[in-house]
Amino acid sequence: MKTTHRAASVWLGWVPATFLALLLSPSAVTAANPMQLEDVFSLSWVTSPMVGPEGKKLYYLRNTMDVMQDRRRANLWTINSDGSGHQPITSGARSVSSPALSPSGDRLAFVDKDEAGSQIFVRWLATGATAQITRGAESPRGLSWSPDGRWLAYSKRVAVDAPTMGKLPKAPKGAEWAPPPVVVDRMVYRNDGAGPRPEAFFQIFVVPAEGGASRQLTEGPYDHSGRIEWSEDSGAIYFSANRNEDRALDVLNSDLYRLEVADGGLTQLTNRQGPEGSPALSPDGRYLAFTGFDDKRQSYHRQRLYVLELASGEYRELLEDLDRSVVNPRWSGDGKRIYFQFDDRGDTVLASTDLRGRMQRLVTGLGGTTLGRPYSGAAYAIGGNDRYAYTAGTTQGPANLATGRAGRDAQVLTDLNRNGIAQRSLASVEERWVTSPAGDEQIQAWVAFPPGFDPDKKYPLILEIHGGPHTNYGTRFSSEVQLYAAAGYVVLYVNPRGSTSYGERFANLIQHNYPNEDYDDLMAAVDALIAEGSIDEDRLFVTGGSGGGVLTAWIVGNTDRFRAAVVAKPVINWTSFALTADMPPYFTRYWFPAMPWEAPEHYWKRSPLSLVGNVKTPTMLLTGEEDLRTPMGETEQYYQALKLRGIDTAMVRIPGAYHTIAKRPSQLMAKVAAILAWFERYTPEED
Repeated sequence: MKTTHRAASVWLGWVPATFLALLLSPSAVTAANPMQLEDVFSLSWVTSPMVGPEGKKLYYLRNTMDVMQDRRRANLWTINSDGSGHQPITSGARSVSSPALSPSGDRLAFVDKDEAGSQIFVRWLATGATAQITRGAESPRGLSWSPDGRWLAYSKRVAVDAPTMGKLPKAPKGAEWAPPPVVVDRMVYRNDGAGPRPEAFFQIFVVPAEGGASRQLTEGPYDHSGRIEWSEDSGAIYFSANRNEDRALDVLNSDLYRLEVADGGLTQLTNRQGPEGSPALSPDGRYLAFTGFDDKRQSYHRQRLYVLELASGEYRELLEDLDRSVVNPRWSGDGKRIYFQFDDRGDTVLASTDLRGRMQRLVTGLGGTTLGRPYSGAAYAIGGNDRYAYTAGTTQGPANLATGRAGRDAQVLTDLNRNGIAQRSLASVEERWVTSPAGDEQIQAWVAFPPGFDPDKKYPLILEIHGGPHTNYGTRFSSEVQLYAAAGYVVLYVNPRGSTSYGERFANLIQHNYPNEDYDDLMAAVDALIAEGSIDEDRLFVTGGSGGGVLTAWIVGNTDRFRAAVVAKPVINWTSFALTADMPPYFTRYWFPAMPWEAPEHYWKRSPLSLVGNVKTPTMLLTGEEDLRTPMGETEQYYQALKLRGIDTAMVRIPGAYHTIAKRPSQLMAKVAAILAWFERYTPEED
């Protein structure tokens, strides 16, 4: 075989299916009806499930893609628990968010936009009448009904005076002076996905559910933006916030509070080093369930489940032996059980426990709400008669709505993509386990086989690496994996050490040691798949984003076995990252043993830039131009270093994109098209 350097261009923009086929070698497209780039616009998926007070009516957000505006859209839908009565509540080019069902089930509150911005609306379900409840410039979030149905609590930003430095004279009438300087004096002054952080803090408000003036309940230089939980008598609110003096540096040290609605009286309920969040009040008002952990300055802590007895102020941990992170606790209607979800071996589980810590697993397979790569991401709700609803995903499609009750089989009620990608020949996905040579760790992986896969033929391989690093891939739908497989590649994705869903020890194997042996985990998975006999060792490719970009750059610095690589939104130099990313107090405190100037050798030893002198692999860089999590400067350093060394490289910059490159549908397509074009450029011709 010989390698050809094709003159294909790497570019961004919409790529029709017919042109994609031209980018691929004739032998690559073998399936009759594989997924195409434009199929991204046909995807529909469920988020924000809700269950009525009698357990008979379900509600959810139905998400779609707007091909004309290149945006996600969301509308409210309802369906009966037996699958009948499926119909819309809102429709059109809307972007509904934060839906909340009233306690009596007669109204739905939600956030939608008017010409001034995002506002709260309430829909009377019996009549279809809708009232706009707020009107303002700042977006409300986290809507929460009072138990008596009279009030809605929410949080929104409240501006404070911006700092200034000096006083300028007044400009003459008609003069066009430059904008005044922007003075920054905060530790965290920008956030990925949003840009410069406004001079404002999130405060909690209440507004009458039938409309009227909003009233601000919290104040001060603190953010109050998490879950809002009402007391059983509608007289107080429970929430979590970091109101400590050193909050700018001690970013995870939040506590639970009770706030009296009538007079603003504030009571602190917890006070320990570590976060407390997701408060959930028992129906009788006796207990407050919450999640958190004792902060040990590890890069990963598992979220534990606690119950606080409000009368005594004492709390205790439930499920001490469950070595998984618990999220989103909710009480059953009778107050005897707490529902929650957790990730386990690349799957998401819905479970419940009683107050003695006796756990019951209810269903697996929650997910399907992340469309690009096969990450975890799911939602559930509990309603009347302990009926639950949840987002159910598979490798063959995004989330549908499913429902069940304890002790009974759950059922999927919707099939939102039956006339879309369900009509395509999709990649089949199989699980694998391998033993890593580094410590004999057991590593879980998945293989996506191209449509029409023939085990007697040889296929090119793409190793696709997840970010985080404390996240997990699993048996979930992935547009990117499906599109790579449609182009004729076998796709391998792996949960190396550091991944979540395998317990705290496994996740912390990379504590102050990342990247390192996770490289061995990935290579062990590649070798095991090659040993199965269907992979062409002359056509190995590797890519990954964020933490996966770190590992991709680490891989090409350690081996030249891959024909080409795409390093997406990476960290290349840990020192520059720690001081320019959007959350320096978090990264420096939890990911490293000391500050960059105190341990420069540690930062450099783990930086892929330290290995750039070894790189021989053609390596493309791909990053959003507005990325503030792994800033563009990281990509530019590596690009310039590769250019200076004479290594084939290209830098693909996605305009307007933050760290989530594929937030808009066309950006997801552009990412995939560029990666496939780069790999095709370095695909060897068959003899």
